[in-house]
Amino acid sequence: MSKVKVLIITGYGTNCEKETAFAAQKAGADKVCVCFFSDLIYEKEFLHNYNFLIFPGGFLDGDDLGAAQAAAIRWQYSKTISGKSLKKQLEDFLSENKIILGICNGFQLLTKLGLLPALGGNYFERQVSLSYNDSAKFEDRWVHLKTNPNSPCVFTKDLDELYLPIRHGEGKIIPLNEQILAKLQKDNLIALHYIDPKTKKPTLTYPFNPNGSPLGIAGLTDPTGKILGLMPHPEAYNHFTNHPAWTRKCQSPLGLTLFEGGINYLKSQ
Repeated sequence: MSKVKVLIITGYGTNCEKETAFAAQKAGADKVCVCFFSDLIYEKEFLHNYNFLIFPGGFLDGDDLGAAQAAAIRWQYSKTISGKSLKKQLEDFLSENKIILGICNGFQLLTKLGLLPALGGNYFERQVSLSYNDSAKFEDRWVHLKTNPNSPCVFTKDLDELYLPIRHGEGKIIPLNEQILAKLQKDNLIALHYIDPKTKKPTLTYPFNPNGSPLGIAGLTDPTGKILGLMPHPEAYNHFTNHPAWTRKCQSPLGLTLFEGGINYLKSQ
């Protein structure tokens, strides 16, 4: 059984790292470390010492230049003080049996880096992006989600419906072309959909779909299923009292279940 060692990257406006660390710990991780991007540059921490990498949410770079665009450039071109490429370290991380989770701004970063959806196994090739919500405003509330049972995603295995908070201004999936959208559906790389709570079907209808993402896309995975990016915040639902209707005994699976999916996968290796 593998030990689960989680590395959570913060800095440059990220502000959900503590909740994310708490969620990972509560979900069963053996070690959880929160480090600044600069800690990797100055080699105070190393990616190769961990097997679960998380890019948490928050106002990364204030969302200037487009969500996570500046961060993607940093990851692509930065080197450590000993001259090692961070992009090469990410490539090495991906080549091993390790997993990555991106939440909100972290999801935006994964798409800008080209780690999602990686159709055809083409990593670091940008195939989709995320842009402004159709509502043209910041959305901060809870949404109903349904997992794709045919998805290879290790995080969503054995999960059905979820109810999670969202808080973003740029969450609409923009594919490079319509062929990519069709391929996402065909290859079951849409891991999570926004749904109408009555029909339980993916929806474009506002407010059930908070940003207008086509096909109701709320989260994507890569062909291996070991990378997940989603706009909702699973770390923000880590106790039943977080639920907006908990006093009426309305409950749904905690957001922790997504963390548990990844952790259980690693421990089974």
